[in-house]
Amino acid sequence: MRRSDLVQNPHKGPTKRTTQIVFGERQHLLRVLDSLEGSELPNGRLVYERRALEELIHARTKELNHINSAWDEKVGLVLSADAKPEMLDKLARDAPKTDFYLLRLISEHPRVSSRTLSQLAKHPYAAIRENVARHPNADAATLASLSRDRSQPLWYLVAFNPNTPATLRRKLQERLRKLGQTHPRK
Repeated sequence: MRRSDLVQNPHKGPTKRTTQIVFGERQHLLRVLDSLEGSELPNGRLVYERRALEELIHARTKELNHINSAWDEKVGLVLSADAKPEMLDKLARDAPKTDFYLLRLISEHPRVSSRTLSQLAKHPYAAIRENVARHPNADAATLASLSRDRSQPLWYLVAFNPNTPATLRRKLQERLRKLGQTHPRK
């Protein structure tokens, strides 16, 4: 089987390596290393493969730190239940735009401020904007802005956010009802 049979990429050309991609690769490599550690292999092969995997894991860690220094520590801060809104705001402001993973975590955090969410609502990564559209700390102005984005159905998420102004919520839910009427049910 060829590699191209396994990997289906709809767009051709190089893909920008964001932290979302690099972190995912590192996690997969760590799982392979765990699997290897539990395998019965000749000692020489085990040592060789372990070393190769550890080098690849280290390379991904270096790449994450090149994108955003002390990356693992910053992710750890965001994952902490004790994270303060001010710290989340600073991490979001200081993060490069390509740190999709860290910014996505911040956009999901229950203590993130409406001010930080307002900034994250402008991020190019769709998953971050979607998190903002459904976040209970998003303010009315941010939600109204997201509802106008016709490039994707953010308005649908905004329609069910409790902070969406009632008039806008009714308008969006009416749009949803009309869509349901125009698509025949099967």
